[in-house]
Amino acid sequence: MDAIDRPSFASDASRRIYEYVERHGTVERHKVLDVVSLPSEEFRTRLEELKSDGYLEEDGGTLRIALEFGAVEKHDLGEFTVVIRPARQMDFEGLVDTIRDVTAKETYVVAETIAEQLLYENTVIRHNAVQSRTFFVATVDGDVVGWTHLDCDGVDPVREVAQQTVGVREGYRGHGIGSALLQRGIEWAEANGYRKVYNSIPVVNDTALEFLTVHGWNTEAIRRDHYTIDGEHIDEVMMAYEL
Repeated sequence: MDAIDRPSFASDASRRIYEYVERHGTVERHKVLDVVSLPSEEFRTRLEELKSDGYLEEDGGTLRIALEFGAVEKHDLGEFTVVIRPARQMDFEGLVDTIRDVTAKETYVVAETIAEQLLYENTVIRHNAVQSRTFFVATVDGDVVGWTHLDCDGVDPVREVAQQTVGVREGYRGHGIGSALLQRGIEWAEANGYRKVYNSIPVVNDTALEFLTVHGWNTEAIRRDHYTIDGEHIDEVMMAYEL
């Protein structure tokens, strides 16, 4: 299934199975059977269809949505090797910790919101008729050290634009990891038919503003006094990159 496509199902039973797994991130097979209230034989048939169509995958009786967003990339940086790949549910804790590490040192309200949303939903990937959420992570020795995230609405007027965030732990900056992550997200968006990616940065986050500007992003608007941070009103800089 192409990541930009809205899910389509052969039956209402298939839709209910998929939506339950999508909503919970990972779920035990027997729990889905209990919830969707289908005869065992029909449940097995519909589940096998969803797996063969690339909608779901199963590992040891645990179901999760199965969307492939690209290959694994390895970057030998001398001191260490960085792997950039699609995020999976097993990255959940490392991803949240990394986002929180970055936002603790830099004012990045959108990323803070994403971390809270991940914790609330308890799932990394989102893909339904309303919203899709894609993450790529950078790992060193299996530990998440950076991310890029694309949030895509399914509503027709805004289906061609995606919000992109990116961040790298402070100890791993200066090696080009952020640039590689940013480019990986842009390539995914372009390959999936998007025409623009955008981000919103508090004006006090000089590091992020400089990073995006160097990589060809342009300021489209400034919303005055949009944030209240530590009792002060802070402008929001809205930046975008045309694909």
